[in-house]
Amino acid sequence: MSALQELLEYQRLDGELRKIEMELNATEEKKKLNQAKIVMRNAEQRIAAQDKRAVELKALRDSLIARVDETSKAIAEYSDVEELVEGGGDVGFYKKSAQQLMDRVRSMKSELNKLIAEIEQLTAEYKKLMEQGKLMSRQKREYTEKFKEVQAKYADRIAQLNSQMEEAAKKIPPEILDRYRQKRKEKIFPVLVPLNGDMCVCGMDLPLAQRNSLAGGNVIECENCHRFIYKQ
Repeated sequence: MSALQELLEYQRLDGELRKIEMELNATEEKKKLNQAKIVMRNAEQRIAAQDKRAVELKALRDSLIARVDETSKAIAEYSDVEELVEGGGDVGFYKKSAQQLMDRVRSMKSELNKLIAEIEQLTAEYKKLMEQGKLMSRQKREYTEKFKEVQAKYADRIAQLNSQMEEAAKKIPPEILDRYRQKRKEKIFPVLVPLNGDMCVCGMDLPLAQRNSLAGGNVIECENCHRFIYKQ
């Protein structure tokens, strides 16, 4: 067979394998397995984000506690106003300063309480996510085993097709096979399509010069869908 015929045979086998893969992906077992994976991945991302936020909240809490302690010590210095006045101080100034410090402490304590509430909420959500992750992990193991049972029904045919594709690949020039496989990675299938009148199967009109170049088993690449076109 020519290189084109060998490649078409390779594509036929590839198409059968693709059909089996699509059938497997459409099974309820595969859908449930994929869903479990998505939920687990989302939970892991949220847990990572919460871990980061927990570190930030702890740093804020520690900073606030230190500031409250520092300000409380400053307030303590105004505990004996009479002694300060006797030393020549202005009682009005000391009282005003002490009041400002106490107001600052109250504000910081209010902020601290909000932080503590957020930490508690974060902790509760974290526990919930961990439980959800454990549940999804169990379900993932369960669905994985069930999907393996479904896969086993196709195992012989998949192995046969892979073996046939390996044999067919040996008869195809490496540079041509590489280009075919690259198209497959780009989710293009079928890769090779027959000329449809004056057009590609995607509807792209082909100039006469390009159509004439298809003689002798040559192929051209469609500028629109990037498939390889051959003439039957």
